[in-house]
Amino acid sequence: MADPYATLGVARDASEKEIKSAYRKLAKELHPDRNANNPQAAERFSRVTNAYDLLSDADKRARFDRGEIDADGNPTNPFAGMGGGFRHAAGGPGGFRAEEFGGFAQEGVDLGDLFEGLFGSGGGARAGMGGRQGGFRGGFRAPPARGADVQYRLRVPFTDAATRTEQRITLADGKTVDLKLPAGVEDGTQMRLRGKGEAGPGGAGDALITIAIEPHRVFRRDGDDVRMELPVTLDEAVRGARVRVPTVDGPVMMTVKPGSSSGTVLRLRGKGFSRKDGTRGDQLVTLSIQLPADVSELAARLEGWRDASDPRATLAG
Repeated sequence: MADPYATLGVARDASEKEIKSAYRKLAKELHPDRNANNPQAAERFSRVTNAYDLLSDADKRARFDRGEIDADGNPTNPFAGMGGGFRHAAGGPGGFRAEEFGGFAQEGVDLGDLFEGLFGSGGGARAGMGGRQGGFRGGFRAPPARGADVQYRLRVPFTDAATRTEQRITLADGKTVDLKLPAGVEDGTQMRLRGKGEAGPGGAGDALITIAIEPHRVFRRDGDDVRMELPVTLDEAVRGARVRVPTVDGPVMMTVKPGSSSGTVLRLRGKGFSRKDGTRGDQLVTLSIQLPADVSELAARLEGWRDASDPRATLAG
């Protein structure tokens, strides 16, 4: 009967952390998913698991060190005293702790979280974990495998992403789901729908939806802000005007001040993308002065007038 300390390769005075570290290393090396055609590895994996089960339980480890139980957790002398060898529990006459007699009723241990951390969250990481008749020696069985996750890619219009408009997606089973986009949504954001993946004995997997924000012919994203270039006529720039401006929420009226130049940036607050705190960025509008296709009339009106300023003065050097 193998010594659990030797099985894990640790000293008898090893700390809890050292025991756990040794087990994780061996479990990764010997896991059935990595040794499909190696029955010796599967058998050793089972022994390593049993050894860790005993040594990770402070009470069982102490009783093993005192020689009260063996490496399988069974009493070394189950029939000593009282003829039947039952140890009474504190609950009263006749009561006993079942794990102290031959392992007939050992306390269950959920290894799902441990193996999920070691080998990933997929169902395959838990399927087929060694032991005889589909379970661990000593009566432990791996939890049933969940169904596989299913990946989806959802293309979202630019304005819908900015305003977090609900999106409808059709799943592989033909059912439709209306999704509320999360605050702070970005291109590549992933959403998880629990239980909407493939079915499995341990429950259905999840649907993983990756958001792909479509480009827009007018708007472009700049962090949480939306930028656009707005054409204005020369007379609108010179005299000032109220102009109609498209936004992700629909068109609004905006004031262009008299004497505005190309490149002037105007701000429409709260017309950008949502942030994670629920607030929204702004829309930044860059003015672009457009001259008419036929400038002959404009040239005639400017006859005899010259602009004395030097717009390129700052470029000299």
